[in-house]
Amino acid sequence: MKTRSDQLQNVLQRYQGADVFLVLGDEPLQSQEASDALRRWLRSQGYSERDLHHADGHFSWERILLGTNELSLFAERKLVEIRLGGHKINKADGQLLLAWLKDPAPDTALLIALDKADAASRKSAWFKQIETQGLLVEVHTPDATQLPQWLAQRAAQQGLQLDADALHVLSERIEGNLLAAHQELAKLHLLFPNEQISAEQVIASVSDSSRYDVFALTEAALAQQPERCEKILTALIHEGLEAPVVLWALTREIRTVYTVQQGLQQGQPYDNLCQKERIWGKRKTLVRKASQQLHAGTLEQMLQSASLADQAIKGMRDDNPWLIIRHITLKLAGINLLPVQMDSL
Repeated sequence: MKTRSDQLQNVLQRYQGADVFLVLGDEPLQSQEASDALRRWLRSQGYSERDLHHADGHFSWERILLGTNELSLFAERKLVEIRLGGHKINKADGQLLLAWLKDPAPDTALLIALDKADAASRKSAWFKQIETQGLLVEVHTPDATQLPQWLAQRAAQQGLQLDADALHVLSERIEGNLLAAHQELAKLHLLFPNEQISAEQVIASVSDSSRYDVFALTEAALAQQPERCEKILTALIHEGLEAPVVLWALTREIRTVYTVQQGLQQGQPYDNLCQKERIWGKRKTLVRKASQQLHAGTLEQMLQSASLADQAIKGMRDDNPWLIIRHITLKLAGINLLPVQMDSL
């Protein structure tokens, strides 16, 4: 059975399939919320033990699936949760998974979280088996036209009411980052309870927040101002801003610069690229300058470092994600640094 993450709660009320679930999508907030909803539902079904695994260097499908036959002394049922992130399931592992799905361990539920599935994965036997036997939950990030409605629904769930202009302004500020949207709505709920929120109130709230400072950080990096980057990043850390928000903003800028750089090399007009990548105002000058100054290899190294930072944030590495984020920021700001060496952090 297949459903969307925004329909999951309703589906679970009448769900009769096997306790096998695949959450598919790389949008952090909705993916996490879908997994949370499934865990709550499974707890209500008696799955009192949870066995969590991340796809790292020690990850083994064979070891994990064989281990599902072991229950603790007091647990009645067990949830095995596997967070694959961007890792793919190869043919051999897919066969192991398929064999388990056809003969699952008793009193064991399986929850897999996967960022993406290409065409080959979707056609694989294990994928089709989960979709037929269990529940496939697809996470869809709302596009620019859907985002205001998504924000309105989220706001209503928190007892907030934003007028149309306020929704438009907030949509522009968060630019598709649903985790940031969740944080901003929570802050607006504290600042303006029991009243309709205007665009002016949104602007005042966001412009004074750490979320706005994230934009200041990326602008300082694109403007080749490493000292200012250091000050802003230090302030963000002291204010308690979550590392995923900063990493998202930096990664977005790096990918934008890389895309623009490739487009210019192919002879595409810069204004057309700006319209496609939603580059407005003073960012047009900053992005163009960065695309001319930074080598493609340097941008690719920064994206690789961002992947390492993401793994550190998720607990898949013991490294401090803020150190990697600082390295990425200074490199984007033009400081000539060596690639991140994980053993040195």
